Amino acid sequence: MPQLSLHSPVGDLTITEEDGEIVSLDWGWVPEKWQNATPLLETAIEQLNQYFDGEIGDFDLPLKPPGTEFQKKVWAEMLKIPAGQTRSYGEIAKILNSAAQPVGSACGANPIPIIIPCHRVLAAGGRMGGYSGDGGLETKKALLRLEKALPHEQQSLDL
Repeated sequence: MPQLSLHSPVGDLTITEEDGEIVSLDWGWVPEKWQNATPLLETAIEQLNQYFDGEIGDFDLPLKPPGTEFQKKVWAEMLKIPAGQTRSYGEIAKILNSAAQPVGSACGANPIPIIIPCHRVLAAGGRMGGYSGDGGLETKKALLRLEKALPHEQQSLDL
């Protein structure tokens, strides 16, 4: 599977493609000998750089995250959250006739974070909840701050 790495404000990231679709985004750098630039991966890198530069808020990439049917439904709902906005685990659970905890578990299993914006999903009352990406909640807060979506009470924290 082709992979390509980039440096970002939240750490080194590696994007993986399979059959013309993005299947994962992971923290870390793949050695140069294993990197394989494809047109799709180059587009993904370009869009990620634009995102981190504040030029775009959402991505336009073909995605195929591996997961259960329920996880895929949760991820599809996350893709509907516009940049600069958040939803709660409970709000997504209500849409899917589920409970908040399985939604949180699906968020934590998201194989394409940032692009599938699990960072935009918060716990009740605007609390952060969790974040499975490298750096945990600090990374989640950085992404929300970039999108100007950090809950008001969190804005003044020195993070």
